[in-house]
This record gives sequence, C-alpha cells and structure tokens, in this order.
Amino acid sequence: MREGNLEAPTRHPLDWQNPDFYNLDSLNQEMERVFDICHGCRRCVSLCQSFPNLFDLVDATEDGEVHGVKKQDYWKVVDQCYLCDLCYMTKCPYTPPHAWNLDFPHLMLRAKAYKYRQGEVGAKEKFLASTDTHGQFAGIPIVVQTVNAINSTGFARRQMDSTLGVHPKAWTPTLATQRFRWGRSMNYWAEVVNGQRTPGKVAIFATCYVNYNEPGIGEDLLKVLEHNQIPYVIVEKEQCCGMPKLELGDLEGVARHKEANIPVLAKYAAEGYAILSAVPSCTLMFKQELPLMFPNDADTQAVKAAMWDPFEYLVARHKDGLLKLDFKAALGKVSYHIPCHGRVQNIGKKTEELLKLIGTKVELKLNTVERCSGHAGTYGVKTATHPVSMKIGKPVFKAMAKDEPDVIGSDCPMAGHHIAQGMAEAGNPAKQVLHPLSMVRTAYGL
Repeated sequence: MREGNLEAPTRHPLDWQNPDFYNLDSLNQEMERVFDICHGCRRCVSLCQSFPNLFDLVDATEDGEVHGVKKQDYWKVVDQCYLCDLCYMTKCPYTPPHAWNLDFPHLMLRAKAYKYRQGEVGAKEKFLASTDTHGQFAGIPIVVQTVNAINSTGFARRQMDSTLGVHPKAWTPTLATQRFRWGRSMNYWAEVVNGQRTPGKVAIFATCYVNYNEPGIGEDLLKVLEHNQIPYVIVEKEQCCGMPKLELGDLEGVARHKEANIPVLAKYAAEGYAILSAVPSCTLMFKQELPLMFPNDADTQAVKAAMWDPFEYLVARHKDGLLKLDFKAALGKVSYHIPCHGRVQNIGKKTEELLKLIGTKVELKLNTVERCSGHAGTYGVKTATHPVSMKIGKPVFKAMAKDEPDVIGSDCPMAGHHIAQGMAEAGNPAKQVLHPLSMVRTAYGL
C-alpha cells in the first residue's frame, strides 16, 4: 500500500535556467514517472481535464499502464493544465517532502516552456496573453466606446473566433472608459495609528484587469481604505504581473515583466508598505511564482514578504482592533466563490471571514463555494477550451445559485462573470455580480 505525505507541501524552486529543463528526453522521462504515480492514485480526476485525459490515455493501452501511452499524446494532458495549483496544494499526497517529489503543476509548466521555446505557441495565444497590449485603448474617448460596441456584435465575435481563437459565446471583459491609474489622486494620507502589528500604509498594484477593464474594483478598495483611515499610494508604475505569460510557458517574458516590476515594488517593501493587488492571480505571482523562479533575488523575496491579498490585510487589521465595523447596508443573500489562486496562497478564507463580520452588523446570509469555476485566465475564453471550462464550472454554477442569491461574486472578477454566464445558461441568472471589495464598500454605505 502506498503511503502518502502528511506534512505540509514544500515547494522547490523552478530550475528553469538549467539547460536540462528544456531537454525533451529528460522531460518525457519525468512526465512518464509522474503520470505513472498519478495513474496509480487518481485522486485528482475531478479537478480539471488534464487528469481525465491522462487516465483515458492509460486505460486505452493494451495493458493499462503508462508506458503504453505514446509520448506525443502527453501533450493532450499538458495543454489542458491551466496551472491552478490545486492538485499540488489540496489533493496530492506525494508532494515534497515525500520521497517521490511530485509537483504536477511545475512539470506541466516545464512542458509548456519547452513547447514555447520550440516555437509551437501561435500568435493568437501570444496576443491573448498580452494584457498590456489589448488594454492600450482603454480610457481613450470615443475609441473605447467604438471598440466595445464593435466587439459586442455577432460579426465581431465570429471574427474574433476565426482570427484570435476566442469562443463566440465566451464572456469577455469590456474596456474601461477611464483607466484606474488615470486622472485621480495617487495617494491618501491619514494619521497612522500607533501600536499596530499590520503595516500601517498600503501600496496598490493596480493589475491590468482593474486598470483597463474594471477600475471600479480599485476605487472600491480605495474607499474601504479611506474609510478605515489607512494611508495608501498607487504604485508609481507597473506592467502586467506576468501570469498570462507564465500560463503560456513564456518564462523569458515573465522575466522581462519581473525586471520592470520588482525594482519598483521593492522600494515600497523597503519603506514598510503592505503591497495589495485586487486580483488573486497577480497577488500569487508575486507571492509564489516569481519567488520560485528567482529564489536568490533579494528584491523578489522582499516583495513576496510585503505582498498581501486585500482581505488578508483587512482581516489582519481587524485582529489588531483597527478595522471599523460600522456597516450600514444589508447585502441580503450572498453567494461567494473562492478562486483557485486565492486558495493556494495558504491564507485561509479571509474574504469569507470579513463577509461574516459584515453579517454580524447587517443582514447577510452567506453561501461560500470552494471549487474551480473553470475560467482559468485565457482557458475560459479560447474556442478550443471554453466548452470544457463551462463543463468544469457546472457544479459551481449550481452551488452559487443556491437559495436564489441577491448578489454573487468572486475574488477573481473574471471568474465572477464566468459563473454568472454559467448560471444564466442554466436558467438561474444572477441578480447582481459584485466583487467582494465592492460588497464591503456597499455594506459600509460608501
């Protein structure tokens, strides 16, 4: 009988600058080893399409073993992984420090990096991962309205399908008429309360999505900080965190974004700021992915130590006795979704904790759903994978519709809209979709 590992998983650095990392024979050997362990366990079959594809390939062989699977078919497993990390953090009993040293997401990332370096990632996928490029029209008068209007037409969606590989039925974000980082005060100062254990000032990393698509989420965060007299600044300059490039396997592209962002953020870390971003994938990038890619870079590790999820920070402030609980507006029945990249930060259910605090002051009945929505960045919008993403999300769509909620939302705003689409297609349309930060601002009556 195989014995699993009962210790907390230990993540080893990603050895991506080692030439052997891109050696196909070595890569195939490691995939065969790991796939054989996964085949013998099968605990992760319900997480994503990678595992059903793997087990179907194994079951179709003559003797039902991994060695009978053709090496070229391994890519049918790799291409379905969207690096949610849930298998590593929540399911796998063989992660380090177990002797088998199994890290499925990092193996899939290695395979994606090999594929990218071989030139096997197309222009469509590269464009979809270039968030700063498609956000360049955001905030430009007339242009942004024109782009949004055109992109909402059936003709444009069919063209996006054929030219960019974007599924015509997939939810896609609109461009904001005013960027978060434009035309607004870049800081707020208040009297700092003495004796606090959490950092008493905050630096906001806007993220591409908040800056270009939903700046209201960022504004809601700022209003909550101001209400609690927490000083903040908007990070002086920023690029994409690099997560979309990571999902492609473009590790050199990730490194370029790191070189643009880390020196800026490290200055805030050195000055004692808590650095917050309102999108879990971006927060995770600085908390986990970049530190694992650059384990010996002091600035990267300093930013990791200073990086906070917004609700992780607000709950810590509450434990310090510094968070105002003067909530005024009822939210009613709330269905809240915990996204994968929030779960794997190992911070606990901080958003749920704060929403429950609201419920002690005003009416709030909370339904928490802790399962992958299936959106997973570009995976949920691509023509090839959107139908699979909707299949993966079905249990979430059903659970979120429980008790006919007044409002639904997820810390990942894209997952929130994806869930709303799934609920609507199932005949249970959401009454209102709000990011949890927007829920908190609403409850404060701001």
